[in-house]
Amino acid sequence: MKHMKKAILFAAVCCMIFSGCGKKEKDITEPETEAVIDTEPKETELEIPAETETEPVITGSVNPLTGEPMDEALAAQRPVSCMIGNTTDAMPQYGTSAADVIIEAPAEGGLTRLMTLYQDYANLPTVMSVRSCRHYYAYLSNEFEAIYVHYGQAIYATEMLKSLDDLNGLDGDLENVTFYRDKTRKSPHNAYINGESVIAGIEKRGYRTEHAPAYKNKFSFVPEGRTLENGTDAAVVEPGYLVNKPWFVYNEETGLYERYQYKAAHVDGNNSEQLAFKNVIFQVCDYKVEPDGKYLDVKTASYGGTGKYISNGKAIDITWVKEVEDGVGTYYDADGNELELNPGKTCICIVLNDAEDKIGIYGSEEEFQAARN
Repeated sequence: MKHMKKAILFAAVCCMIFSGCGKKEKDITEPETEAVIDTEPKETELEIPAETETEPVITGSVNPLTGEPMDEALAAQRPVSCMIGNTTDAMPQYGTSAADVIIEAPAEGGLTRLMTLYQDYANLPTVMSVRSCRHYYAYLSNEFEAIYVHYGQAIYATEMLKSLDDLNGLDGDLENVTFYRDKTRKSPHNAYINGESVIAGIEKRGYRTEHAPAYKNKFSFVPEGRTLENGTDAAVVEPGYLVNKPWFVYNEETGLYERYQYKAAHVDGNNSEQLAFKNVIFQVCDYKVEPDGKYLDVKTASYGGTGKYISNGKAIDITWVKEVEDGVGTYYDADGNELELNPGKTCICIVLNDAEDKIGIYGSEEEFQAARN
């Protein structure tokens, strides 16, 4: 039955694709300066979409975000996600190198924001700068059943946040509990959290910390790792964002993709460590502009999304399916099999469908430089 379900799902994906080609500081300063709205108290239980298979995917001692060994109790807990500013004013960012997964998506004016995910968050160092929510980031966070940390939200996220377990910097009772300000940096780029403050917020809200029994882990892993046979050479890859212009360079010695943006290595201000990932995913999504002409509505649900999976110096075409926006998406390879990632950290870059042609996969650094010049 499970194989039949997969076959039916893959057939639906193919149909859609082919038919659609064409240290804490005791000081809090002013709140988030962009258009945000405070919200009502949040529900303490996350509504989980019904699944036909209710057996938990998380077993043993494997980090569900990385596929790497982990204490069983930590592996069973819900992760924490956090919105991070990604403008030059927000640099350097803090806590990014500690993330198991980073998701990047366009926001306004060609800028992007990052969402970091942490499975083991108890000993998190400073994470900064914490910024506001966009509703599609919240949907992406929900795919991991994460407790969502943000400082304010765009108006289009207000209603859906009521159904999530979140920690919001605009909730006054979390000031000096979960959220603090670094007085050496300018607001709104100076709000920060850490492991102790996140736990304090979770306890204050009374949120459930373990995954629900019905939760289906978003990622599957190949425990021993693999090279992508028949993949395209991918020494350098780029998602094609217009402002920060990030790119990833494959380091053959470490087997990781090292990240760059704003014409320099992308580093964590806590430790000067450059961000590096075992897996890079470019996920192409439909979108529209909201009626105000400013905010985006990125569609995180699709029956026939496309993309690229990059690991170990190779890139392959993938598809992705998520039946409803508040569900959990699944990636598939070209044969319709659920995509299995190599163990390690993952960076997911959301690419808007009309910018798909800006994705770059290069066989050498020389080829990449020639394309940029």
